[in-house]
Amino acid sequence: MASTSKKAAKTTAGRQRAIQRGVDALDRKKKPSETKDRPVQAGTRKQPQNPMPAQHLRKPGNEHDLALSPRFLAPDYLGSGKLEGMTAVVTGGDSGIGRAVAVLFAREGADVAIVYLDEHEDAADTRRHVEQEGRQCLALAGDVKDPAFCKQAIEQTVKKFGRLDILVNNAAFQLHSERLEDLSDEHLQETLQTNIAGYFHMARAALPHLKRGAAIINSGSETGIFGSKALLDYSATKGAIHAFTKSLASNLLERGIRVNAVAPGPVWTPLNPADRAAEEVAKFGQDSDMGRPAQPEEISPAYVFLASPVCSSYVNGVVLPVMGGPRG
Repeated sequence: MASTSKKAAKTTAGRQRAIQRGVDALDRKKKPSETKDRPVQAGTRKQPQNPMPAQHLRKPGNEHDLALSPRFLAPDYLGSGKLEGMTAVVTGGDSGIGRAVAVLFAREGADVAIVYLDEHEDAADTRRHVEQEGRQCLALAGDVKDPAFCKQAIEQTVKKFGRLDILVNNAAFQLHSERLEDLSDEHLQETLQTNIAGYFHMARAALPHLKRGAAIINSGSETGIFGSKALLDYSATKGAIHAFTKSLASNLLERGIRVNAVAPGPVWTPLNPADRAAEEVAKFGQDSDMGRPAQPEEISPAYVFLASPVCSSYVNGVVLPVMGGPRG
Protein backbone atom coordinates (compact mmCIF):
# COMPACT_ATOMS: atom_id res chain seq x y z
CA MET A 1 0.00 0.00 0.00
CA ALA A 2 2.82 2.39 0.91
CA SER A 3 4.62 1.74 -2.36
CA THR A 4 1.41 2.36 -4.29
CA SER A 5 0.93 5.72 -2.53
CA LYS A 6 4.52 6.71 -3.24
CA LYS A 7 4.13 5.76 -6.87
CA ALA A 8 0.92 7.85 -7.14
CA ALA A 9 2.61 10.79 -5.45
CA LYS A 10 5.58 10.51 -7.81
CA THR A 11 3.24 10.44 -10.79
CA THR A 12 1.43 13.56 -9.52
CA ALA A 13 4.72 15.39 -8.94
CA GLY A 14 5.82 14.50 -12.46
CA ARG A 15 2.55 15.76 -13.87
CA GLN A 16 2.90 19.04 -11.94
CA ARG A 17 6.45 19.52 -13.25
CA ALA A 18 5.22 18.90 -16.79
CA ILE A 19 2.54 21.55 -16.33
CA GLN A 20 5.19 23.88 -14.93
CA ARG A 21 7.46 23.35 -17.94
CA GLY A 22 4.61 24.29 -20.24
CA VAL A 23 3.87 27.50 -18.35
CA ASP A 24 7.57 28.37 -18.18
CA ALA A 25 7.86 27.96 -21.93
CA LEU A 26 4.92 30.29 -22.47
CA ASP A 27 6.48 32.84 -20.12
CA ARG A 28 9.71 32.81 -22.13
CA LYS A 29 7.76 33.48 -25.34
CA LYS A 30 5.63 36.22 -23.83
CA LYS A 31 6.13 39.68 -25.28
CA PRO A 32 6.15 42.68 -22.98
CA SER A 33 2.61 43.92 -22.50
CA GLU A 34 1.72 46.96 -24.51
CA THR A 35 -0.11 48.31 -21.46
CA LYS A 36 2.74 47.68 -19.00
CA ASP A 37 3.24 50.63 -16.67
CA ARG A 38 0.35 52.42 -18.34
CA PRO A 39 -2.53 53.61 -16.13
CA VAL A 40 -5.70 51.59 -16.56
CA GLN A 41 -8.73 53.27 -18.12
CA ALA A 42 -11.78 51.23 -17.22
CA GLY A 43 -14.55 53.82 -17.30
CA THR A 44 -16.58 55.45 -20.04
CA ARG A 45 -14.20 58.37 -20.45
CA LYS A 46 -10.44 58.69 -20.32
CA GLN A 47 -9.12 60.01 -17.03
CA PRO A 48 -5.85 61.90 -16.41
CA GLN A 49 -2.77 59.76 -16.05
CA ASN A 50 0.41 59.99 -14.01
CA PRO A 51 2.49 62.00 -13.59
CA MET A 52 0.08 64.34 -11.87
CA PRO A 53 1.04 68.02 -11.58
CA ALA A 54 3.99 68.48 -9.23
CA GLN A 55 2.24 70.92 -6.93
CA HIS A 56 2.03 71.68 -3.22
CA LEU A 57 -0.96 73.54 -1.76
CA ARG A 58 -1.27 75.51 1.45
CA LYS A 59 -3.68 74.01 4.01
CA PRO A 60 -6.61 73.44 3.99
CA GLY A 61 -6.21 73.19 0.18
CA ASN A 62 -8.35 74.93 -2.42
CA GLU A 63 -9.63 73.03 -5.42
CA HIS A 64 -9.49 76.13 -7.61
CA ASP A 65 -5.72 76.31 -6.98
CA LEU A 66 -5.04 72.87 -8.43
CA ALA A 67 -3.17 72.92 -11.75
CA LEU A 68 -5.24 69.94 -12.90
CA SER A 69 -8.89 70.38 -11.91
CA PRO A 70 -10.45 67.26 -10.38
CA ARG A 71 -13.28 65.79 -12.42
CA PHE A 72 -16.53 65.77 -10.45
CA LEU A 73 -19.36 66.37 -12.92
CA ALA A 74 -19.78 62.74 -14.07
CA PRO A 75 -21.34 63.79 -17.42
CA ASP A 76 -22.26 60.21 -18.31
CA TYR A 77 -24.25 59.76 -15.08
CA LEU A 78 -27.97 60.23 -15.68
CA GLY A 79 -30.15 60.94 -12.65
CA SER A 80 -33.35 58.96 -12.15
CA GLY A 81 -34.95 60.46 -9.04
CA LYS A 82 -33.34 58.08 -6.54
CA LEU A 83 -33.19 60.85 -3.92
CA GLU A 84 -36.18 62.89 -5.07
CA GLY A 85 -37.45 65.29 -2.40
CA MET A 86 -34.73 64.40 0.12
CA THR A 87 -32.27 66.64 1.94
CA ALA A 88 -28.61 65.81 2.51
CA VAL A 89 -25.79 67.32 4.54
CA VAL A 90 -22.28 66.74 3.17
CA THR A 91 -19.30 67.76 5.29
CA GLY A 92 -16.19 68.66 3.35
CA GLY A 93 -18.61 69.45 0.55
CA ASP A 94 -16.69 72.34 -0.94
CA SER A 95 -14.28 70.19 -2.97
CA GLY A 96 -13.04 66.74 -3.86
CA ILE A 97 -15.26 63.77 -3.09
CA GLY A 98 -17.68 65.95 -1.13
CA ARG A 99 -18.30 68.23 -4.10
CA ALA A 100 -18.80 65.28 -6.46
CA VAL A 101 -21.27 63.71 -4.01
CA ALA A 102 -23.21 66.96 -3.62
CA VAL A 103 -23.57 67.28 -7.41
CA LEU A 104 -24.81 63.71 -7.92
CA PHE A 105 -27.18 63.93 -4.95
CA ALA A 106 -28.68 67.03 -6.57
CA ARG A 107 -28.89 65.25 -9.91
CA GLU A 108 -30.87 62.53 -8.14
CA GLY A 109 -33.31 65.09 -6.74
CA ALA A 110 -31.94 66.08 -3.32
CA ASP A 111 -31.40 69.52 -1.84
CA VAL A 112 -27.92 69.71 -0.32
CA ALA A 113 -26.25 71.57 2.54
CA ILE A 114 -22.47 71.58 2.29
CA VAL A 115 -20.35 72.08 5.39
CA TYR A 116 -16.81 73.37 4.87
CA LEU A 117 -13.99 75.06 6.79
CA ASP A 118 -13.08 78.34 5.05
CA GLU A 119 -12.66 77.52 1.35
CA HIS A 120 -15.32 80.06 0.39
CA GLU A 121 -14.56 80.25 -3.32
CA ASP A 122 -14.68 76.46 -3.70
CA ALA A 123 -17.91 76.31 -1.70
CA ALA A 124 -19.52 78.93 -3.93
CA ASP A 125 -18.52 76.89 -6.98
CA THR A 126 -20.04 73.73 -5.51
CA ARG A 127 -23.22 75.61 -4.69
CA ARG A 128 -23.43 76.88 -8.26
CA HIS A 129 -23.11 73.36 -9.67
CA VAL A 130 -25.75 71.98 -7.30
CA GLU A 131 -28.13 74.74 -8.33
CA GLN A 132 -27.42 74.00 -12.00
CA GLU A 133 -28.82 70.55 -11.30
CA GLY A 134 -32.10 72.24 -10.35
CA ARG A 135 -31.81 71.85 -6.58
CA GLN A 136 -31.15 74.20 -3.67
CA CYS A 137 -27.81 74.40 -1.85
CA LEU A 138 -26.92 75.81 1.55
CA ALA A 139 -23.22 76.50 2.22
CA LEU A 140 -22.20 76.53 5.89
CA ALA A 141 -18.68 77.48 7.01
CA GLY A 142 -17.40 76.13 10.31
CA ASP A 143 -15.30 73.53 12.10
CA VAL A 144 -16.69 70.03 12.68
CA LYS A 145 -14.43 69.74 15.73
CA ASP A 146 -16.92 72.07 17.44
CA PRO A 147 -20.08 70.23 18.60
CA ALA A 148 -21.99 73.53 18.85
CA PHE A 149 -21.28 74.33 15.21
CA CYS A 150 -22.35 70.82 14.13
CA LYS A 151 -25.67 71.24 15.94
CA GLN A 152 -26.13 74.68 14.41
CA ALA A 153 -25.36 73.41 10.90
CA ILE A 154 -27.95 70.65 11.17
CA GLU A 155 -30.57 73.01 12.60
CA GLN A 156 -29.98 75.56 9.82
CA THR A 157 -30.36 72.81 7.23
CA VAL A 158 -33.64 71.57 8.70
CA LYS A 159 -34.93 75.13 9.03
CA LYS A 160 -34.24 75.84 5.35
CA PHE A 161 -35.32 72.54 3.80
CA GLY A 162 -37.79 71.24 6.37
CA ARG A 163 -36.21 67.80 6.73
CA LEU A 164 -33.00 65.76 6.86
CA ASP A 165 -32.63 62.37 5.18
CA ILE A 166 -28.92 61.84 4.54
CA LEU A 167 -25.75 62.72 6.41
CA VAL A 168 -22.41 62.30 4.66
CA ASN A 169 -19.46 62.62 7.04
CA ASN A 170 -16.56 63.45 4.75
CA ALA A 171 -14.49 66.31 6.26
CA ALA A 172 -10.89 65.31 6.94
CA PHE A 173 -7.48 66.57 8.00
CA GLN A 174 -4.42 64.78 6.60
CA LEU A 175 -0.74 65.62 7.06
CA HIS A 176 2.07 63.10 6.85
CA SER A 177 4.62 62.47 9.58
CA GLU A 178 7.55 60.19 8.73
CA ARG A 179 8.30 59.29 12.36
CA LEU A 180 6.00 58.84 15.34
CA GLU A 181 8.33 61.02 17.40
CA ASP A 182 7.72 63.89 14.98
CA LEU A 183 3.94 63.74 15.37
CA SER A 184 3.17 66.67 17.68
CA ASP A 185 0.29 66.69 20.14
CA GLU A 186 -1.31 69.53 18.17
CA HIS A 187 -1.05 67.57 14.91
CA LEU A 188 -2.45 64.43 16.51
CA GLN A 189 -5.41 66.20 18.09
CA GLU A 190 -6.24 68.07 14.87
CA THR A 191 -6.49 64.74 13.05
CA LEU A 192 -8.37 62.88 15.77
CA GLN A 193 -10.84 65.65 16.52
CA THR A 194 -11.58 66.38 12.85
CA ASN A 195 -11.64 62.90 11.38
CA ILE A 196 -13.39 60.86 14.04
CA ALA A 197 -14.75 63.18 16.76
CA GLY A 198 -16.26 65.37 14.03
CA TYR A 199 -18.14 62.35 12.70
CA PHE A 200 -19.55 61.68 16.17
CA HIS A 201 -20.56 65.33 16.58
CA MET A 202 -22.36 65.49 13.23
CA ALA A 203 -24.13 62.15 13.64
CA ARG A 204 -25.28 63.04 17.15
CA ALA A 205 -26.59 66.41 15.96
CA ALA A 206 -28.38 64.83 12.98
CA LEU A 207 -30.10 61.95 14.76
CA PRO A 208 -33.06 63.86 16.25
CA HIS A 209 -34.01 64.84 12.69
CA LEU A 210 -33.45 61.53 10.90
CA LYS A 211 -36.54 59.42 10.31
CA ARG A 212 -36.94 55.76 9.43
CA GLY A 213 -35.38 55.20 6.00
CA ALA A 214 -32.63 57.79 6.50
CA ALA A 215 -28.96 57.07 5.85
CA ILE A 216 -25.59 58.04 7.28
CA ILE A 217 -22.56 57.55 5.03
CA ASN A 218 -19.02 57.93 6.35
CA SER A 219 -15.89 58.45 4.27
CA GLY A 220 -13.32 55.87 5.27
CA SER A 221 -10.16 55.02 3.37
CA GLU A 222 -7.96 52.22 2.16
CA THR A 223 -5.49 53.45 4.78
CA GLY A 224 -7.96 52.32 7.43
CA ILE A 225 -7.68 48.79 6.04
CA PHE A 226 -4.04 48.51 4.97
CA GLY A 227 -2.43 51.29 7.01
CA SER A 228 0.06 53.87 5.76
CA LYS A 229 3.49 54.22 7.33
CA ALA A 230 3.67 58.02 7.01
CA LEU A 231 0.00 58.60 7.91
CA LEU A 232 -0.11 56.99 11.34
CA ASP A 233 -2.74 59.29 12.80
CA TYR A 234 -4.83 59.59 9.63
CA SER A 235 -4.88 55.81 9.10
CA ALA A 236 -5.86 55.27 12.72
CA THR A 237 -8.83 57.63 12.36
CA LYS A 238 -9.95 55.93 9.17
CA GLY A 239 -9.84 52.56 10.90
CA ALA A 240 -11.86 54.12 13.71
CA ILE A 241 -14.39 55.41 11.16
CA HIS A 242 -14.84 51.89 9.82
CA ALA A 243 -15.46 50.56 13.35
CA PHE A 244 -17.75 53.51 14.14
CA THR A 245 -19.73 52.78 10.98
CA LYS A 246 -20.32 49.14 11.88
CA SER A 247 -21.12 49.93 15.50
CA LEU A 248 -23.52 52.76 14.69
CA ALA A 249 -25.17 50.61 12.03
CA SER A 250 -26.06 48.06 14.70
CA ASN A 251 -27.04 50.78 17.16
CA LEU A 252 -29.50 52.49 14.79
CA LEU A 253 -30.89 49.44 13.01
CA GLU A 254 -34.04 49.26 15.14
CA ARG A 255 -34.71 52.91 14.26
CA GLY A 256 -34.61 52.10 10.55
CA ILE A 257 -31.52 54.24 9.89
CA ARG A 258 -28.82 52.65 7.79
CA VAL A 259 -25.12 53.46 8.33
CA ASN A 260 -22.43 52.57 5.81
CA ALA A 261 -19.01 53.79 4.68
CA VAL A 262 -17.07 54.20 1.47
CA ALA A 263 -13.36 53.39 1.59
CA PRO A 264 -11.69 55.07 -1.41
CA GLY A 265 -8.21 54.48 -2.68
CA PRO A 266 -6.12 57.44 -3.89
CA VAL A 267 -8.35 60.22 -5.25
CA TRP A 268 -7.25 63.42 -6.97
CA THR A 269 -8.50 66.11 -4.56
CA PRO A 270 -6.82 69.03 -2.73
CA LEU A 271 -6.21 66.77 0.28
CA ASN A 272 -2.96 65.19 -0.93
CA PRO A 273 -1.37 68.17 -2.70
CA ALA A 274 -1.94 70.00 0.60
CA ASP A 275 -0.09 67.21 2.39
CA ARG A 276 2.91 66.08 0.38
CA ALA A 277 5.82 67.80 -1.38
CA ALA A 278 5.28 68.62 -5.05
CA GLU A 279 7.60 65.91 -6.36
CA GLU A 280 5.70 63.25 -4.41
CA VAL A 281 2.33 64.58 -5.55
CA ALA A 282 3.45 63.98 -9.16
CA LYS A 283 3.54 60.25 -8.36
CA PHE A 284 0.28 60.20 -6.43
CA GLY A 285 -1.78 57.10 -7.12
CA GLN A 286 0.72 55.34 -9.35
CA ASP A 287 1.02 52.44 -6.89
CA SER A 288 -2.70 51.64 -7.10
CA ASP A 289 -3.74 48.60 -9.11
CA MET A 290 -4.98 50.90 -11.87
CA GLY A 291 -1.72 52.84 -11.84
CA ARG A 292 -3.41 56.21 -11.32
CA PRO A 293 -5.55 58.05 -8.79
CA ALA A 294 -9.32 58.05 -9.13
CA GLN A 295 -11.20 61.18 -10.03
CA PRO A 296 -13.96 62.23 -7.59
CA GLU A 297 -16.62 61.42 -10.18
CA GLU A 298 -15.47 57.79 -10.08
CA ILE A 299 -16.17 57.63 -6.33
CA SER A 300 -19.40 59.61 -5.93
CA PRO A 301 -21.81 57.02 -7.45
CA ALA A 302 -20.98 54.74 -4.50
CA TYR A 303 -22.45 57.35 -2.17
CA VAL A 304 -25.61 57.56 -4.26
CA PHE A 305 -25.94 53.79 -4.03
CA LEU A 306 -25.62 53.81 -0.23
CA ALA A 307 -27.89 56.85 0.18
CA SER A 308 -30.77 55.57 -1.93
CA PRO A 309 -33.27 53.21 -0.26
CA VAL A 310 -34.18 51.97 -3.73
CA CYS A 311 -30.62 50.71 -4.23
CA SER A 312 -29.45 49.68 -0.77
CA SER A 313 -32.34 49.15 1.64
CA TYR A 314 -30.74 45.84 2.69
CA VAL A 315 -27.18 47.21 2.96
CA ASN A 316 -26.10 48.17 6.47
CA GLY A 317 -22.77 48.32 8.31
CA VAL A 318 -20.77 47.90 5.11
CA VAL A 319 -17.38 49.46 4.35
CA LEU A 320 -17.52 49.63 0.55
CA PRO A 321 -14.03 49.62 -1.03
CA VAL A 322 -13.62 51.79 -4.13
CA MET A 323 -9.90 51.36 -4.64
CA GLY A 324 -9.33 50.60 -8.31
CA GLY A 325 -8.49 47.01 -7.41
CA PRO A 326 -8.45 44.52 -4.53
CA ARG A 327 -5.12 45.73 -3.08
CA GLY A 328 -3.35 43.70 -0.45
